[in-house]
Formats: sequence, structure tokens, C-alpha cells
Amino acid sequence: MKPGHSLLKHYLQFKDLRAQEYHYLFERAALIKKRFKNYEKYTPLADRTLAMIFEKASTRTRVSFEAGMYQMGGSVVHLTTDGSQLGRSEPIEDSARVISRMVDIVMIRTYEQAKLVKFAANSRVPVINGLTNEYHPCQILADIFTFIEHRGSIEGKVVAWVGDGNNMANTWLQAAELLGFTVHVSTPSGYEIDAEVAGISDTGCYKVFKDPMDACRGAHLVTTDVWTSMGFEAENEERKKAFADWCVDAEMMGVAAPDALFMHCLPAHRGEEVEAEVIDGPQSVVWDEAENRLHVQKVLMEYLLLGRIG
Repeated sequence: MKPGHSLLKHYLQFKDLRAQEYHYLFERAALIKKRFKNYEKYTPLADRTLAMIFEKASTRTRVSFEAGMYQMGGSVVHLTTDGSQLGRSEPIEDSARVISRMVDIVMIRTYEQAKLVKFAANSRVPVINGLTNEYHPCQILADIFTFIEHRGSIEGKVVAWVGDGNNMANTWLQAAELLGFTVHVSTPSGYEIDAEVAGISDTGCYKVFKDPMDACRGAHLVTTDVWTSMGFEAENEERKKAFADWCVDAEMMGVAAPDALFMHCLPAHRGEEVEAEVIDGPQSVVWDEAENRLHVQKVLMEYLLLGRIG
């Protein structure tokens, strides 16, 4: 860490920060976004370097982190397992020790959470989870910020999760436990969430429904993800059959709250996990949600490097 902010903090899963920190980040993100929209130059991370390490392919994660760091005045080093020693025989611990001596902050998008944890344990600088099989905290950070922009506080609200009990579902549960809302979960048999893997202690923050229609009933936000996440492609055909009834359609949105929003972390497969009339319809905020990855991650990097501003 450079002088001025001695406390090393990582962001490996949603519960790594406290509720008060999230309230600060959401307020700060609104300010940073406003400055961006007004073309106001703001470069608090001048002379800072972000290393982005990708084992999993990416569109939104790469563009949002890279553009965000440049907009904040910093620079970016882009690494993949194919183009570096990361994909060869060098231990993760050694890569972490070397890379963290040369940059100020690291974002990693990989498979097992254990790899990320091992890297962070040997890093001198903050490490951010850009996505793992278990969690996707930056996406939920953006999703909740998007909800706040459109509907105000998410506290006390109901979020319906329809589909796979995956990294997104796990992270929604952590957020619910921390920020005081409830998740209605509906997954096909065999694809359920696991509270232990999700990393929550309060099972009261979610309710499980066999019928996705029941999960959506009265929800303030309905959200889903692709049926087959990266790394599970071999299961694609099997999953298509299992998930056939878990496609978010107009009927599901119709039983949600009248002003319910629809979100999807993208990329989306219209006609599979969501019907085109929903994702392209008036309740959908997926494009705001995607853009907000940029704004919340800028604030996250600023916070991890500089602490609270003001």
C-alpha cells in the first residue's frame, strides 16, 4: 500500500464490507456518476495502477474496470492466463507476491474462490473479486445501486431470484443478510442454493419456492441469470431441460409488485432464462444495471485505495 491509507482491505465477497460502508459507497457512486455525466474531470487515482487478471472471459468486467481506472486518472495492466506465467507452473502465491509489488490494486476473474483467497493472502495491495464460481460481488453492488436509483432503499424489499443457485444467487443472499431485505429463491431440483456455500448465517433472509411464479409474487425486483454459467458448458443440454419452467416471462412479472423492476447481469439468452418482452420491456433496467458496474467499481477502487473521501 502507498502512504496515506495503511489499512489493507480486500473485496473477495459481498460480506467483506459492512452495511455502513455500503451506504457510503452507494452515496459516493451517485456523486461519481453525476460527475461522469457532466464531463467533470476527477482523477484521484493518478499514478495508481490496476492489474486485471482474467482466467474467465469478460465484456462488462473488463470494460468497466479498465475504463473506470483510466477515468480516475490511473493506468491498467491486462493479464490473461495464456499471456503470462499465471497459466503455467508459477504458484499463485509467487504471482501475488510479484504482481502486488508492481501495482496498487488487483482485480481477478477466475474459477475457484480458493484461488482468489490464496492470491489475496499473499498480496501487498487490495484484491477485488471480478467473478468466481462462488460469488460475484461487484455485480450485486451495481444491481443494488441501480435499484436505489430507481426505487430508493432496498431495505425491507423482496428480491425474486429465478433460476440457478449460482454465484449470483449466493451473493444476493449475502447482500440480503447484510442490508435487510429478503430474497425469494426458486431453482430447479438439483440446482438449489446452499446456505453454507453462500456464506450466510441467517437463513431468515431468504425463502425457497418450488414454483417460480410464487417466488415472484409481490416481489419488488425480479432477477435471473443464464442457465449455464461459464465452466459448466458440458451440462448445457441437461440444464436446458431442467430449467424449462424457470424462464422469466410477462406472467411472472405480472404477479410481482406493480412497479417491480427486472434485472439480468448479462449476457442474456432471450427465450431461455428470460423472454424478450421482459428484458426489452418497460420494467427492465438491465442497461442501467450494466452501466452502473462502471460507477460502483470506480468508487470501490477509490475506497480500497484511499479510504473515505470527505
